[in-house]
Order: sequence, then structure tokens, then C-alpha cells
Amino acid sequence: MKQIGLLSDTHGHLDSVALKHLKECDEIWHAGDIGNMETADALAQIAPLIAVHGNIDGQEVRSVHPKHQRFTCEEVDVWMTHIGGYPKRYDGNVKPEIFENPPQLFISGHSHILKVVFDKDLNLLHINPGASGIQGFHQVQTLVKFTIDRKDIKDLQVVEFGKKGRV
Repeated sequence: MKQIGLLSDTHGHLDSVALKHLKECDEIWHAGDIGNMETADALAQIAPLIAVHGNIDGQEVRSVHPKHQRFTCEEVDVWMTHIGGYPKRYDGNVKPEIFENPPQLFISGHSHILKVVFDKDLNLLHINPGASGIQGFHQVQTLVKFTIDRKDIKDLQVVEFGKKGRV
């Protein structure tokens, strides 16, 4: 069993509330727009980090964190990418593979909109954790925590940090 902390779109900013929640996790997953290697390194000091780069990430981040991560956690097939779209509106970046070989859990960021949707057609859970940073149009900083226990994804919790930009 693993407790996962999932975030995206930090844009180089790590909030102390987010860090407190991530310290409870066995692994941290970042769905892109990390911002810089200092942010990635700080997360990796808390727990093992699995991350993808996003569209704002520079060459240093891109050289370490790929565009796509496809991996198994416990017994769950996971695919994480920054720009992936949503059920019924998947991005060309993931077509046709998502239809030919769908994962059990599909994670993307980019939109800064927190969404958890089950795709009945592909029998997969899609999670976008929203945005944990302070750059962008979102009003509330968010991350998602959940547990993977063998084949089960459970105990999903949305963590809201309050209003973006508060001190």
C-alpha cells in the first residue's frame, strides 16, 4: 500500500501547507510545470519523486523529467503527462495510445482546474490535481492525496491551501 501526493503546476513555488501534506506520503507525483530543478529536488527530499515536464519547464527540468511517465504502482498501470486533456476530449498528445492501451489511472495537469473523472468508455480514472503554485488564473491552490492498495485506488482527498497568494 502506498500513499501518493499528487500535484501539478507549481511553477517554482512550494507552499508550506503543501509540504506539510506531502510529508505524509510514500511517493510524490508531479504532473508538470515544475518550474525549476530546485523545486523538483525539494520534493525529492521529502519522498521519492516521479515527475513529468510541462510546457513552461526549461531544458534542465526536461533533461531529468520526461514528457510522459508510464509506470506501475502496486498493481495499477499509471500514465502521467502534463497536457493530456480529459475524457471525451483527450489531447492529440495522448491519442491514439490512450484508446489502444488505456492505463487504469491517467494523470495530467496544465489546465489549473482540479478534476477527478471516471472514463467509463476506457475504464480509467482521470485525475488533474489543479495547481499548487501561485502562477495562473486559479483562485485556490490544490493537491490530491490518495492510496494505491494493490489494484485499488482509494481514499482520495483534495487538499485546498486557501486563496492563492496569501501570506
